[in-house]
Amino acid sequence: MSGPDLLRLGVLGSGYGSNFAAICRAIDQGVLPARITAVLSDQPGAGILELGRTIGARTECIVPGIARGRLDPATEEKIVAILREEKVELVILAGFMRIIGPGLLAAYPRRIINVHPSLLPNHRGAQAAAQALAAGDQVTGCTVHYVDQGVDTGEIIAQQEVEVRPDDTTETLQARIQVAEHALLPSVIATFARP
Repeated sequence: MSGPDLLRLGVLGSGYGSNFAAICRAIDQGVLPARITAVLSDQPGAGILELGRTIGARTECIVPGIARGRLDPATEEKIVAILREEKVELVILAGFMRIIGPGLLAAYPRRIINVHPSLLPNHRGAQAAAQALAAGDQVTGCTVHYVDQGVDTGEIIAQQEVEVRPDDTTETLQARIQVAEHALLPSVIATFARP
């Protein structure tokens, strides 16, 4: 699918890129009228960069110059410049393990979304599946939300529930949450696409 009316996406990720792959599948299946034009990672060996290269998107590793978990202003400026050069209209955080700061947020107001493996506001931050098990939750799930300067504190767009089974481990629960993420995230992105 190609053409001028496709929503132009920029994806930021730190890992393998399973949510990125789900977005690509939705595009290939014709259910998501979008095109991924930029793929950025803070990890040089991230699988998401290789996946981005396979679809012909601009791929770059952006290594921030300050403490782990945050983006410094200079790095944010570089990210914004790349996204603008690629005419990105919607920014997707797909396993991006850094907090977004004011520069990037100002450049894309209400145009940056994140997928998180819990039913927010429960279990923000890392290890959400383990948090759900430790809390004794019977239901968890995933959330797509707008990004703000907090950690998983932005306005909720959509959620999908996932049952917590009595024999679940962190790994089995996380695997089922990922299946839900792979369905929910592309469907939310599609709501931003032109009619």
